Amino acid sequence: MRVDLSPVVSWHKGELRMNRQRIRRFGITLGCIFLGATSGAASYAQSVPVTNEQVNSVPASANSDTLLSSQIQQFFRQQYSQSGMQVTVLVTTPAARQPQCLTPQFMLSPNSRTWGNVSVAVNCNGQKSYVQTKVQVSGTYWVAAKNVPSGAHLAETDLQQKTGRLDLLPPKAILDSKQAINGITLRNISIGQPLTLSMLRRPWMVHAGQEVQVQATGSGFNVSSAGKAMNNAAANDSVRIRMPSGVIVNGMVGPDGSVTVEI
Repeated sequence: MRVDLSPVVSWHKGELRMNRQRIRRFGITLGCIFLGATSGAASYAQSVPVTNEQVNSVPASANSDTLLSSQIQQFFRQQYSQSGMQVTVLVTTPAARQPQCLTPQFMLSPNSRTWGNVSVAVNCNGQKSYVQTKVQVSGTYWVAAKNVPSGAHLAETDLQQKTGRLDLLPPKAILDSKQAINGITLRNISIGQPLTLSMLRRPWMVHAGQEVQVQATGSGFNVSSAGKAMNNAAANDSVRIRMPSGVIVNGMVGPDGSVTVEI
């Protein structure tokens, strides 16, 4: 017996053609959606404004390529040229606010810090402005070679020299060992701790109540007399002296403990 399958075959062929048409229409729809999403994202990216925060987020090192920054770098290197220290200067004032001229004049305030955060006065074509900088200085300094108790006289064996960033040290760090040797500690100092002038005092050459020899000098005369110190004083310090007559004079303590009074 023969079975006629032509209706079934025709039905499958029809379904196949319909499926192919659906796939083509679906692919076209996906392509349109993809192109629309891409163009929309591009339009959005072009329309997003750049905020001030984004502009100001440029690191300070980006200012290091300006004319003024190279001039300030040279200025500070001249300040440290005889010290043997290494100096790097970062200008933190934005480039748009930096004065620009070929021969600016730089000035530092009297008694101002010479490293760390430093404000530099700039005279450019007769106009004065200030530029903020970070001055990094590397050199040698002194630390405690061992634990030192309060009240101890520092000897050379108590000190150890280190090399590093001086601008990161505490204020009044000791860079010359002569500032520390024979000094008396005012507190306990731990091994490796950077030494500062505030940790030490110079030894007293004169104590309050002590009888001292006073040399009074003037134009054409020199008189010596005894007196009594009214306060403690180290060498080259000022001391008040009560003379036998009851008069109080101010004098300068010498390295040997004698006192000189100029009249």
